[in-house]
Amino acid sequence: MKRTGIITATVVVLAIVALFVFNRLFTKKDKVNLYAEAKRGLFEITVSNSGSLLAEKSIDIKGPELQQTSEAGQSQGGGQGGGRQGGGGMMMGGGRGGDFHMVDFKITDIVAEGTVVKKGDYIATLDRTTYGNTLKDAIETLKTLQNNIELKILDTAMSLTTLRDEIKNQKYAVEEAAIEVDQSKYEPPATLRKAQLSLNKEQRALEQKLKSYKLRKMQIATDIKRQKTSLANQEQLVKNLQEYLAQFRITAPSDGMVIYKKDRLGTKRKAGSSINPFDNVIATLPGLTSMLSKVYVSEIEVSKVIPGLKVSITVDAFPDKSYTGTVISVANIGEVLPNSDAKMFEVMIRVDGTDLTLRPDMTTWNKIILKTIPDAVYIPLECVQAGADSIQYVYKKNKTRQIVIVGELNDKNAVVKQGLEEGTQVFLVPPDDAASFRLVGQNLVAGSKE
Repeated sequence: MKRTGIITATVVVLAIVALFVFNRLFTKKDKVNLYAEAKRGLFEITVSNSGSLLAEKSIDIKGPELQQTSEAGQSQGGGQGGGRQGGGGMMMGGGRGGDFHMVDFKITDIVAEGTVVKKGDYIATLDRTTYGNTLKDAIETLKTLQNNIELKILDTAMSLTTLRDEIKNQKYAVEEAAIEVDQSKYEPPATLRKAQLSLNKEQRALEQKLKSYKLRKMQIATDIKRQKTSLANQEQLVKNLQEYLAQFRITAPSDGMVIYKKDRLGTKRKAGSSINPFDNVIATLPGLTSMLSKVYVSEIEVSKVIPGLKVSITVDAFPDKSYTGTVISVANIGEVLPNSDAKMFEVMIRVDGTDLTLRPDMTTWNKIILKTIPDAVYIPLECVQAGADSIQYVYKKNKTRQIVIVGELNDKNAVVKQGLEEGTQVFLVPPDDAASFRLVGQNLVAGSKE
């Protein structure tokens, strides 16, 4: 029983000692965190915000571009080529009068984003269904036109041969009639007159056949020419479609790294995405030698940001590295970003130098330096207090309440123009016995009023 009591007493003593040590450590920690020291050095006034990297220059990887066809494409019977200069999907029709319409492209396959490619390497494949069916129809129409013109040529040859035979026979008839006239010279006048009329009749028949042959030949030549024009148009249409469909296999226009293109809503274009005819960019190949950091600044701060300001940049992917940059543009019109009610203005920053490890879309932290004071005494903002008379002061460790003249501010610190010297320790928050602190520095207030 006595032994149990001793153990209990020992445990209580140890608990009290532990509590005492803990309180001492906690109190010491509080005291360490209770003060801040006035520092002297470079003071920067900045605007900071996160952003993302993008290449200053990049090459667009585009889908098929259907060029404007020549006048030969305006066929009447066999379809025609049509299109819009500068890209996009133009559906070329097979009917009369320029039947065509625009269609979207669908990406059926594309390499993974970030893939490093060489010029000519495979990038993506587009859905060929719509234009593939059009090509099949165009080829069928072409075959029909080819067969028609072959038949037309054969029919023409037979028709003209028949007409030439008729003309030859008619010449024989004229010759026979002339012989009859010659033999009737010694016959009665009535017989001679009859033979003469028969000759005239045969001669007129010959003239009519010659004229009909000439007209028929001209008509056939015109028909064949028209059909050959239609055939040439259809051949050009088939050729254009074949060349166009060849563009549905997209290859790299140069060396680089594939970055998916974002649409107006910020959605990346990938397999299954549709490409608008007016914006046929599938992906981009950014130039990694010159990078930009795009950041948005609030409408409250944007008036302070101007081109030419220096920027300190860090990249989340490389926390041990730091970069410098320069503001190159500030948007004139604000925009409301997702999950934000305030208007934000786009600011573009060019990253100094070249670092090929940087990649588009990497997250950055950008500190735009609005102003620098090379030699300033400054303290944390929370150290500065103000009374009902708006006079600013700090609580010093020596139990005095020091009036200070505060200058420029940034997001963390305030410059103290008068009232503090480098190394002075001040309270971060008002002390519990603040009422007992003696007010000093009244001369600074009087001087400022004068």
